[in-house]
Amino acid sequence: MINVLPVNDKIEVEAIFTECGFEFNDKSGCVIADDKGEVLGRSLYYIDDSSITIALIEPTDDIMMADGILRCALHVADFRNITDAFYLESVPVDLLKKLDFIKNEADKSLKIEKLHQSSCNCEK
Repeated sequence: MINVLPVNDKIEVEAIFTECGFEFNDKSGCVIADDKGEVLGRSLYYIDDSSITIALIEPTDDIMMADGILRCALHVADFRNITDAFYLESVPVDLLKKLDFIKNEADKSLKIEKLHQSSCNCEK
């Protein structure tokens, strides 16, 4: 069974950020999709009291997995009543467009409210 959950161990989060080439700080967070210990995907993000910024989604070639991983990361923010979500240039815009999560491409904002809609309303 595939589990997609936040990583709660800050040392593990720091190791993942370092492995992926991203700066780790006190706002860094990560969700991992795994199946019996095998990592299938992940999302790295930065979160504070007012917003979440997605820095990485892997894999990008499995649309359903990417959708689930992004939703899990955004759920972390939603659970904290954070309504502003953004993405960095390191996240493929084409993927976010397929997933229909882009709110405004100019300010790189995401539709966090889409969490409350059915998953993978993907443009094929």
